Amino acid sequence: MSTKELAKSYLFKAKKRLKSLYLLFEEEDYSDVIREAQEIVELCLKGMLRKAGIEPPKVHEVSGLLLEYRDKYPQEVTRHFEELARISKTLRKERELAFYGEIDFIPTEEYTKEDGEKTIRDVEFVIKVAEKVIGDVEDR
Repeated sequence: MSTKELAKSYLFKAKKRLKSLYLLFEEEDYSDVIREAQEIVELCLKGMLRKAGIEPPKVHEVSGLLLEYRDKYPQEVTRHFEELARISKTLRKERELAFYGEIDFIPTEEYTKEDGEKTIRDVEFVIKVAEKVIGDVEDR
């Protein structure tokens, strides 16, 4: 498998997972919308890095590399990189909290419909930018 094929695979997986976000949202499971959204954004950014020939590290937040290597991408997409970084960093901070919570933070009680709506909009935006870099992928 080539690097470009792996990038497309990441985007394919991200788009499939987006469908699960809609279901989680319908079920009013907003904390899991947040948690799963982080993985979708991670797949998209890592796919974008792979498309540019950059091996992403095995960490959850890679927006710093995207910003560092922005010269490898068309200006049409680099103008969105700061927003991609903001989304990725925000979701990374929420990742464990949304999943495990804390004694004073019950995820199913803390996250709201508005949180879920905003997160889904952010993920849809990230996927659109990733499609511009990686290319659209077909459903299989």
